[in-house]
Amino acid sequence: MLTTLFDPLTVGFVQRALWGGIILSALCALVGVWVIARGLTFLGEAMGHAMLPGVAIASLLGIELVVGAAASAVVMVLGVEAIRSHKDFGRDTSIGLLLVGLLAVGVIIVSYSSSFATDLTAFLFGDVLAIDGADLLQLAVLTALVLLVNMVFYRSFLAVTFDERKARTLGVHPVLTNMLMVLTLAVAMAGAFSVVGTLLAFGMLVAPSATALLIVRRVPVAMVVAFAFGSLSTFIGLLISWHASTAGGATIATTAVSLFFLTLTIRTIRRALNRSDADGRDPDTGKEIPQCAVETR
Repeated sequence: MLTTLFDPLTVGFVQRALWGGIILSALCALVGVWVIARGLTFLGEAMGHAMLPGVAIASLLGIELVVGAAASAVVMVLGVEAIRSHKDFGRDTSIGLLLVGLLAVGVIIVSYSSSFATDLTAFLFGDVLAIDGADLLQLAVLTALVLLVNMVFYRSFLAVTFDERKARTLGVHPVLTNMLMVLTLAVAMAGAFSVVGTLLAFGMLVAPSATALLIVRRVPVAMVVAFAFGSLSTFIGLLISWHASTAGGATIATTAVSLFFLTLTIRTIRRALNRSDADGRDPDTGKEIPQCAVETR
């Protein structure tokens, strides 16, 4: 039974998909924890779709898609920061405007090429089972780059994330640090999408990191835990995908989200029980529980 269950792991392309998912988990953990802590989830999602015009132009010109994706992501970052500084608009407004604008431009460009439909499907949904050695190397290089940025600017990122006013007193420039942080997100998303598509890239960016932050609060520990959840999601998702004949990337993303809700449910139940035991009150009604009932729990 167990042999049959783990048979897919003996297949070459499944092994590469597993390694790709593990490396992607590390990349997304290094960025995703900051994204969740900073409240930039909407920006990450918008950036994934706003990369379409750059990808479309790169495809038409015959150059690497990741180059076009990165260019669009940088435009998105610069645009968000420029509009956000305007007193009449907030971050969400600028992100929404740029998302719609860049996505619309991308669709217009795609409409000029009848051969781009397949590439567009790959852009949105990817094919984790098609990962090759070059893709693994690309993900590994990006992960190393993002890790280096985190190590060098960790204190600046931490200060800006939790208290921008205090960051200024420490000599940190919040605007430049924010820009660097978002550019790191752009690089990670651009590199990840070209291998696994935006659906899996964004799912792995948000779900494992959000799950980790339900359990721990220290950023470095949260990154390690997020990496563990992302790797576990990849492992379970690939097995389910193989045996159920479902799309690999979507199954991995669904698994990651399911682990988040499972962890959230367990955490909610434990907190309710602890609160009830601590004050002798029912967590739902707030009424005092008889002492005998507390003692017999």
